[in-house]
Parts: sequence; C-alpha cells; structure tokens
Amino acid sequence: MSRKSKERRRGGKQSGEPRNGSGFVTTESPSHFQRWQAVCICVFLALAVFIVFGQTMRFGFVNYDDNLSVYDNPVVSQGLTLHGIGWAFTHTQVGHWDPLTTISHMLDCRLYGLSAGGHHFGNLLLHAATAVLLFLLLRSMTGFAWRSAFVAAVFAVHPLRVESVAWVTERKDVLSGVFFMLTLWAYVRWVRGKPDYRRYVVMLLLFALGLMCKSILVTLPFVLLLLDYWPLARWGNVPPARLVLEKVPLFALSAAMCVAQWLADRTNVVSVDLLPLWPRVGNAAVSYVIYAGQMLWPANLAIFYPWFLAGFWSWQVVLSLLALALVSAGVFAVRKKYPGLLVGWLWYAGMLVPVSGVIQSGEMSHADRYTYLPQIGLYLGVTWAVADFSKGWRRRREILGGLMALILSALMIVACRQAGAWYNSESLWTHALECTSGNYVAHDHLANELIRKGRDDEAIAHYKEALSINPSYVEALVNLANTLVTHGRASDAIAGFQKAIQLESGNAEAHNGLGNALYQKGRVVEAISHYRAALQLKPDYADAHCNLGMALLQEGSIDEAISHYNEAVRLKPGYANAQCNLGNALLRQGHDGEAIRHAETALRLEPASINFQNNLAWMLATSSDQSLRDGARAIELALRANQSTGGANPGILHTLAAAYAAAGRFPDAVATARLALDVAGSDPDGALAGALRRELTLYEAGSPFRQAP
Repeated sequence: MSRKSKERRRGGKQSGEPRNGSGFVTTESPSHFQRWQAVCICVFLALAVFIVFGQTMRFGFVNYDDNLSVYDNPVVSQGLTLHGIGWAFTHTQVGHWDPLTTISHMLDCRLYGLSAGGHHFGNLLLHAATAVLLFLLLRSMTGFAWRSAFVAAVFAVHPLRVESVAWVTERKDVLSGVFFMLTLWAYVRWVRGKPDYRRYVVMLLLFALGLMCKSILVTLPFVLLLLDYWPLARWGNVPPARLVLEKVPLFALSAAMCVAQWLADRTNVVSVDLLPLWPRVGNAAVSYVIYAGQMLWPANLAIFYPWFLAGFWSWQVVLSLLALALVSAGVFAVRKKYPGLLVGWLWYAGMLVPVSGVIQSGEMSHADRYTYLPQIGLYLGVTWAVADFSKGWRRRREILGGLMALILSALMIVACRQAGAWYNSESLWTHALECTSGNYVAHDHLANELIRKGRDDEAIAHYKEALSINPSYVEALVNLANTLVTHGRASDAIAGFQKAIQLESGNAEAHNGLGNALYQKGRVVEAISHYRAALQLKPDYADAHCNLGMALLQEGSIDEAISHYNEAVRLKPGYANAQCNLGNALLRQGHDGEAIRHAETALRLEPASINFQNNLAWMLATSSDQSLRDGARAIELALRANQSTGGANPGILHTLAAAYAAAGRFPDAVATARLALDVAGSDPDGALAGALRRELTLYEAGSPFRQAP
C-alpha cells in the first residue's frame, strides 16, 4: 500500500496540521503570533483557575469522606511509603478502587502533612493543567484558538467545577481529568502520525493510569469514536470495523475496570428490591436535564441532593424524557451542518451513563462532580454551533467577543461565591440546607460538625430533624444515639442503636455504639458481645478494639485487653485514647516504663486533654520504679489539669496529692488529700474516698504512695 493510501486509511492527517471547523486539514503552519497567542491563553486559563479557586488554599478538610480518604486514614496520613503504595492497589477508598488517586493523597501527606491547604493546592494545580490541556487539544484538532479557549475557560471556571476542585476527596476528578486529556492527545498523535505501535502503547498506558484515578474514564473509547466522526473526520476514510477494532484493547481495559469497580462497591449498590429499575431510569432522565440546566443557570448548587422522585411517571420524568428525545432528534437532524453539536451531545450523554444512577450507589439523586468531564461535550457542541451559525453576522467578532467576556465574568463571580461555601464543614452543610429541601444527609453531617465544636444541643436538634425526614436513616440514628451516650442517657441511646441494627444488621458502628451504651449501664458482658460483633463485621475497626479492651480490662482479662489495645494502636497510631488505655493496662501488669511511654504518646497527641495530663501525672508520681518517678513533672501536669477543672475534681486532686508526696512535699500532700475528701464528700463510702483515706495516712507519716501491680 502506498504512503498516500495509508494516510487516507488513517484519516488523511499529518501531525501538527491545523484544521478548520469541519475537521479538514489546512495547509498553513502555526505562525509565531499564533504560538504566542496560545501561550497567553494558557496563562489566562491558569490565572482564571487561581482567581476562582485560590481561596481554597485557606480552607480546611470537610467531614464528608475527607476523613476516610486522608486525615483519619492511618495508611494515607503516614505519607508515601512502599507499604502504602501496595495498600493502595489492594484496598478500596470510600467504596472505590482508585489506587493512583490514593497514592496522590499519600504524596500530599508526605509534602504537606495534614495541612489542608497543601491538599487543596494540589487539586487547584491539577484542574488548571486539565483546562490548559483541553485548550491545546481542541486547538490542535480543530485549528480554532478562540473557540477552543472559550470551551476550556468555561470548563475551568464554571460553578459546577467547584465540588471537584474544592473537595479534597474529589482529587479523583481533577487527576483523572489530566490523564483523560493526555490520552486523547496521545490518540490524536497516533492517528495523525506514521503507523507506530509505540504511540499506541503510550496511549494505552495513559488510559490505564486514568482508569486508576476514577472509573468514569471507562467511557473514553466511546469518546474516541465520536472524535473520529468530528473533528478528526475519519468516518468515511477508514472502514468502520477498523475504527472499532483498533479500540478493542481500550474497551477491554474499560470492561476490566467495570468489574473491579463492581467488586469494590457492590456492598453500596442499592438493591432493585429497595429501588426498582424504572424509578432509576426516571431519575437518570431528570438528572440529565438538571445538569444541562445547571450549565446555563448554576444556582442552588449543593454537595448533596437527596432522592426526590415520589414515583417514576411524575411530571418531571415525562417532561425530561420528552426534552431528551427532542434534543437528540434535533442534533441528529442538523449533524451535517453542525457535526460538533452531535458529537458534543453524545459526549455528554455517553460519559454520564456510569454515574446516571441506573446502577444506584448511595442515596443522592445526582451530584455536581459527575459533570466534570461529561459537560465538556455540551460546551464544545454549543460553542461550535453558535460560532458556525453566526458566520454571516455583521460585527460578529465584537458581538461574540463581548458575549464570551460577559459569560466568563458571570461564571467566575458565581464560582467564587460557590467555592466560599466550602470554607469548612459547617459552612458547607449550612449552604446545602439553604439550597435544598428535605436534605436529611445535610442535617446529619452538620450535626456531626456541631458535635465536634461542642454545640451538642444544636446537633441533637439536627439529628432529630434528619430522622423526621427519613426515619430509616441509619447514620443519623447511630450518631444521635452516640451523642446521647456521651450525655449519660444510655437508656435512650439503646433503643436508637437497636433500631439501627434492625434496619441494617451489618452496621459495625451501631454494634459498637450499643456496646458503649450497655457498658455505661454496667452490662459489661453484653457490651463485650456487641464489640465482638462490630469487629466481626469490620476487623480493622480501631474504636471497637479500644472499647473491647476497656470492657475486658474491667472483667479482669488484662492480657486480652492489651492485645486489643495494641491492635487499635497499630491500626490508628494517632489514636490517643487507645495509647492512654494501653498504658493503664500495662501499668496494672507492672510494666511501668512501657505504660509511661504510651501515656506520653497520648498526651503528645492531645496536649490539652485533662484526662491524659492527669493519667501521666499519676504514673510519674506513683510508679514503683524509682528511675521512672518524676515528682516535679507530676506536680506540673496535675496542677495544669486541676486549674482547667477549677479545683473541683476529686480525682485530679487525688493525683496532685500523690505528686506532692512523690516530691517530698508532704504538708501539701496532706492538705490536698483532705481537700479531695471534702470535694468527694457526696460519696463518702466510694472507692475514691477510701483510697484517699488510706493514702492520707501515708502522707501524714511522711511516706509517698507507690502503685503496686
């Protein structure tokens, strides 16, 4: 076959040749001016991204998956390690297998620790890179700089991008975006160049890496077929069978990723018994229209949209199906005059299929982040259609230029305001409640943040509001019951936990919480059974290991308790409570050195903890090993804890008395022990009062108290 025939079979293109709007090759080479023009546009895109999203570098993490993905993930938070890389390939994150995304989080932890600003900076850079690559790709394929720049700019600053960029967990979006663009670029180079399997292998590798960032890239081979139609104009020049066959390896990778994702997320997939197929199809149709509407009018955007369909044949579904059918017929009818419109519409429709909700995972009806790559198709199709339609207009350049500037300015203003909602968890969920109705998930997560800030009464009100909207929402049931336990209302909490277990028997958090409530009521044996049930469901549940250790220690099973504390510390090295409890258990066995080391670790992790200050002070004051005792430091720690409680806690005064005695200050020890007895006077026969009387006798005789195993 001649060289000319080969070129014709591959679409008749040569690498680096500019094209007109129909995809045909032009003969002019890029001028010096055009190259500088491209550089300036790239700089503008990067600056636009920074103007809109630079503020996120001041933002924190949010309490929606960021804990699981980064700051509470013991493997990720340790930074990039060989063990971590292996773990990323063998474990899932928030129900997804995206090892490359997980590794990027590890790298950020290595570079920035758990400073959220650095993680946000990574998202910002990757999004800017995706926007720049999109511009360069479209310019290379079509030869139109300003049309390509406008598409890339709308993509870069549209308010729908906020969720993907401002949310650390959605690193998968911006990272997969980079590999998506690189794969398309590699495909164009392979199509236009001489037959070279090495370019094909590079494309295949980039695609594989992209799939390991986010599974939505399974639709990429379909996008390549669309680009073959326009702007690459390979349809008609290359046999259709060849166009499909050359993409078989890509489709094979997509199929493998679909299987991997199904295995990773199958436990979160909603059963057809709970949500039949037809309502899912109806929700998908409505979501397609919602996304298109949000593109034109991006208002009331929220992190979570609850399921909203009461029935499949609601008026929203009927109108949505009708609108989708009319648009599809319309773009097909004008495909010869406006081929970009057909390609853009199919790009949008096809890429949304994996996240359309037909295979429903989770409880949201749709999500802003799902539009990250699919909506590029709409920007592309509409931009090219408007540009081609307006060719005969007078003063066309001024009109379109002014319109482009107005659209981009408006989008940037709205996106800046939308990004501000992501400042912290409270602002994020408050904004979601303002923008949506019946949002039980927003009530629940706002309550979680209020609990963290010590505003428990407000939190309880939000938990109850979430349950009034959705009485079967297990997360809110468990969270409310946990809060009641911390307020000493174990009896009320038990009913909540039991209902949660009835609704979802495999909920480890509910079993762990019920164990806590039963423990608080003194029903230790029953508590142990529920802790064990939680660990059977979730073996790497650090909290359950720690709580089981606490219950076993009370039952006298010190060795088994220590083994569970050790497991909790191994799973979660920064778990201060487990470190403290492990120290106490080791102290009871006479391992004072190890006990003090763990108590020191707990205090280092949470320096302001009164409990940890008091605990370490007691160990330093009463250790039977003279080389470990440190009366002066024990006094310092006990005084700090005593000051924080206003001198009204008999347990801390008990420790302070022992610390004074360890330092040889027996008059102070006697006075403090008597004060502790007075404060504990409401329970004169209690264990603490008895211990204080025994120790007071020692202090009066000029002897310190020593803790025996």
